[in-house]
Amino acid sequence: MKVLLPDSVELDVTLPEGVTGVVYATGEPIPAEHTDAEVLVVWGNPPAQLADAARRLERLRWVQTLAAGPDAVLRAGFGPGIPVTAGLGLHDRTVAEHTLALVLAAARRLNLLVRAQVGRRWAGELGGLQPVRETGSFRTLRDAHVVIWGFGGIAGTLAPLLAALGARVTGVARTAGERGGFPVVAAPELPALLPTADVLISILPATAETERILDTSVLAKLPPHAWVVNVGRGSTLDEAALLDALRSGRLAGAALDVFETEPLPVTSGLWDEPNVIISPHAAGGRPLGAAALIEENVAAFLAGRPLRNQVA
Repeated sequence: MKVLLPDSVELDVTLPEGVTGVVYATGEPIPAEHTDAEVLVVWGNPPAQLADAARRLERLRWVQTLAAGPDAVLRAGFGPGIPVTAGLGLHDRTVAEHTLALVLAAARRLNLLVRAQVGRRWAGELGGLQPVRETGSFRTLRDAHVVIWGFGGIAGTLAPLLAALGARVTGVARTAGERGGFPVVAAPELPALLPTADVLISILPATAETERILDTSVLAKLPPHAWVVNVGRGSTLDEAALLDALRSGRLAGAALDVFETEPLPVTSGLWDEPNVIISPHAAGGRPLGAAALIEENVAAFLAGRPLRNQVA
């Protein structure tokens, strides 16, 4: 069996006897001599390259993406009988760390401090003596209510970090319950939860159901001092509705790592908003434990056992 491994990440993979690993260039078509591969591992492949692979790998039996969200692979056109497994768990720590950085940057107004530094202006209004408790403003995680929409592995890693700094965390998922000691409500309960939120963090995947789900109706239910943080997928946020809420003062700010179009076009109004923090899809980018996941799933595939993280 031949396994195609991407050159976009270092993978020290140990494969069983009889399984050959071949490294391929993700930015180029799969060489003709390797179109007989039965397994394709994907990481950072451009859409055109994935679509080409879907057409030409006629013996393909399984696709393993190292991304937490499999949307790019699912759009590529691989046959309906080809299982797809995702990189769930590989990005929990990196995305949680970046999300915490965005939330703290919002609370401590690092976006405004950087603007002042570029202009060589001492932003005294953001320093000096500060009130112990501020009403109507998100300035600290202490006693803040953080709502995380999409409470999976990343949220499970992030929530204790937020709680350690004093935040009260509530998760939102398809089913209610308690996860890792944190309360999780079902999605229908979200509207009642939003008016109490100081921060709404979205870690939603890209699906037909989540397309622009963070829309005017959702944003309108947040208090005016709240911030929105999106580290899931850009397609889940209605950027026009967000801009309208920010410019009208109905929302305090947004910290965004993902966008509907990437790179974010220079014409986007998001660039000019002082209370928008932009990072270039930088939260993940480092699949931790990728080799172990590939090894585990190759062994399961050969043995006919269920594959870990199968999504299609």
